[in-house]
Amino acid sequence: MARNSLKNLPQILQQGAWPYIIAILHLLLGTVLVYSSPRSIFAFLVLLSSFFSLYYFKTTMGFKLLVGAFLALIIMPVLGVRNIFYLEVIFQISVFAALALGLNIVVGFAGLLDLGYVAFYAVGAYVWAFFGSQQYYVLPYAPGTQPAHLPFLLPGDFFYLFIFIAILVAAVTGLLLGLPVLRVRGDYLAIVTLGFGELIRVLANNLDKPLNFTNGPQGITPIQRPTMPTFVVDGFNAIFGRLVGHPADIASVYNVMFYLMALAVILVIVVVTRRLEDSKIGRAWAAIREDETAAIAMGVPLVKMKLAAFAAGASFAGAMGTLLAASRTFVSPESFSFMQSIGVLTMVILGGQGSIPGVILGAATVTVLNLQILQGFSLYLSQLRQSSAVIPIINFAWKDLSTQLDPAKYQRLLFGAILVLMMIFRPAGMIPAKRRKRKLLLEVAETQE
Repeated sequence: MARNSLKNLPQILQQGAWPYIIAILHLLLGTVLVYSSPRSIFAFLVLLSSFFSLYYFKTTMGFKLLVGAFLALIIMPVLGVRNIFYLEVIFQISVFAALALGLNIVVGFAGLLDLGYVAFYAVGAYVWAFFGSQQYYVLPYAPGTQPAHLPFLLPGDFFYLFIFIAILVAAVTGLLLGLPVLRVRGDYLAIVTLGFGELIRVLANNLDKPLNFTNGPQGITPIQRPTMPTFVVDGFNAIFGRLVGHPADIASVYNVMFYLMALAVILVIVVVTRRLEDSKIGRAWAAIREDETAAIAMGVPLVKMKLAAFAAGASFAGAMGTLLAASRTFVSPESFSFMQSIGVLTMVILGGQGSIPGVILGAATVTVLNLQILQGFSLYLSQLRQSSAVIPIINFAWKDLSTQLDPAKYQRLLFGAILVLMMIFRPAGMIPAKRRKRKLLLEVAETQE
């Protein structure tokens, strides 16, 4: 009897008022924990997972939107200003979620393996980095030899215009990549996109002569931010000052602003992606993903549809590149390495190819694992090394533990192990797309016959 009750518990919790109660209690618990312990990683994870409760439990769309907006627009900024590191984590999650959603169009919808996606991210960043900095006046000078107090080419408020310019430039870059190579398939396409990503990074690294466009490995800095009126800072402090517990400075309000802008970009991407998925273009991408030969036979314009996938995915990366350049006020080629592309691809595979909520969950999981769990565990081990603590039974002193065993140094190893396990036990991802889930179930049924 008790076993049957436990078995039916998930169904019971999805009925009546229970989904609403659980979602609200989860949100309140996470908020109280983070507010009372601003440095607790566990508390932050509890709060962050409340987004998943909103998604998982069956409530009305109005309730999901209202609670989600309250959590994202009020609770997260307030708690983030109390501990600025949390706001940085949330911003990173937002940036990588947008990148993963863009790559999901290419990999998840159209079935094109892109190993150089970070190149479009770099294009968006360098577009604003060049026009929003002093780099135009540095062109005749070798890196490090320019005179001081050079003027900026454009005012910082042009940043808003350059978000749209970066979208167009990145989309055109995606088209230029696609035109000569999209007739190749599979592994060959992956190799070409890998080369393209490295080409962009190497160009950024070496375009410091004969004219200094990118300042080479030193990167471009300072990059302007849009103007922040004093009344915005004063208004934030007047509304949220008591909740935060201390007055927010202009740097903290800037961080909140960029976080909100990243959320706005994600919202636009989700709406556009949803529209594309259910359109003729989305069905054409699905046909190409399943069987290119059959798609051509049914009249699908193969090259045009592939180009559309690359252009759409690239445009999203370009927008986030502009946000990155303005928020960091610095860009360099090292920010756009091949491993960044692999990291975004990992998020897509982990969350679920073709699944919008899955991809966002994958981005959040990988980012939190990178920035909080592994780093926090490494700091904890570092503190143990500085103490006189001893491991019981084996009498091993923590101070003798090698620094080579720090978890932060094994990020790639851990991601590789996660991907292997996912492909074995959950190949469709954490939140699989409905179409891919049906396909995998059909394949399993066929193999069992």
